[in-house]
Amino acid sequence: MRTYPQALPAVLAVSALLLTACGAAPGAGSGPSQGAGPDSAGTSASATAGQAKEGQAPTPRLVLTHDAGITVLDAKTLKPVEEVPLEGFNRLSPAGDGRHVLVATGDSFRVFDAGVWTEAHGDHGHSYAAAPRLTDRAFSASKAGHVVNHAGKTVLFNDGSGKVEVFDPAALTDALKAGLPETSTYTAPEAHHGVAIALEDGKLLVTLGNEEGRTGLALLSAPGNGGGQGRGELLRNEECPGVHGEAVAGHETVVVGCEDGMLVYRDGAFTKVASPDPYGRMGNQAGSHESPVILGDYKVDRDAGLERPTRISLVDTDTGTLQLVDLGASYSFRSLGRGPGGEALVLGTDGALHVIDPTTGEETAAISVVGAWTEPDAWQDPRPTLFVQGSTAFITEPAASRIHAVDLKSGKIIKSADLDHVPNELTGVTG
Repeated sequence: MRTYPQALPAVLAVSALLLTACGAAPGAGSGPSQGAGPDSAGTSASATAGQAKEGQAPTPRLVLTHDAGITVLDAKTLKPVEEVPLEGFNRLSPAGDGRHVLVATGDSFRVFDAGVWTEAHGDHGHSYAAAPRLTDRAFSASKAGHVVNHAGKTVLFNDGSGKVEVFDPAALTDALKAGLPETSTYTAPEAHHGVAIALEDGKLLVTLGNEEGRTGLALLSAPGNGGGQGRGELLRNEECPGVHGEAVAGHETVVVGCEDGMLVYRDGAFTKVASPDPYGRMGNQAGSHESPVILGDYKVDRDAGLERPTRISLVDTDTGTLQLVDLGASYSFRSLGRGPGGEALVLGTDGALHVIDPTTGEETAAISVVGAWTEPDAWQDPRPTLFVQGSTAFITEPAASRIHAVDLKSGKIIKSADLDHVPNELTGVTG
């Protein structure tokens, strides 16, 4: 989930025996993208395939932004791998292939190569690591917005034009040698701050709205099934004022938040789960393939410049029921996550990572990680941020310029590290 005030693919473990028996060099296109121009910021001269090093297993990395650019860390050691200068406020989203990250710079979605990948070879794979770099490849955009990875597709939404682009992230590495992967496009009737989600059958869910407001979701046909080569509208629901965010529960139940509840799409139909309050906004959500329950925020003051809620919402998409849980501490839109078993995770302003059973709403643990903090007034400003990769929760602490790794199985901090810059956005790749 990526949100504004917002699954990584599986990788193959590689044994040393298999690597010895099948020690091929990275194939064509397996190194960072070719033809990078002079705007490929920072990093060593060229992280080509010849400079990539093979390892015994995938090497996950973390990617974070700060006011001077982008930092890449080794996810296991939290040691710095590379610093890449990049001016401005930049947003990060996984590209969906376990290797690349998309950097939203306003007028583009730039492709950042985190420098780790695994090539499948029959019943095993070969994992490589090279220097990360910002490539010269970019999807042009007008107010680059949400990026959604689902159903083996990555979908980009342009807030300034309503343009939606869909591509296969598995084709990204090879495509970068000559340009960008092939995309299918759709343009919403009116531009708005929206989101689109690709479905397994090729259909597309896209928000409805304009610059004045947003009202709901439309289901569009697969490309070529709407007359000509376009997409035809199959179904719509306009009972979701202020529609915002997206998440997936289980296999393919998709939700978006509304100012009065949550809109659920499943099996060709929309249903609405209403808030208990006339204004009960659930605009930021986190889903899990392991649970039918969606974790969301919950705000009740329509006129608040910045509401700091202490309650979160748990929406069961199987039963259509909603329960509210009071944490006793507020949180921000970068506080929501899910554990490997579907646990609901919320990073509170009390400095604790709250672990909640999504079915019962019971808090099963509160892990102290960072110092107490207050959500800043500007949503672009740094605040403690939660990112989950496998069974590890990574949490930044801007006030101390630190990052912490929490083992969700033991409930303990397993590693912490100082950072050279105050961290802002945080994501990662599996390698």
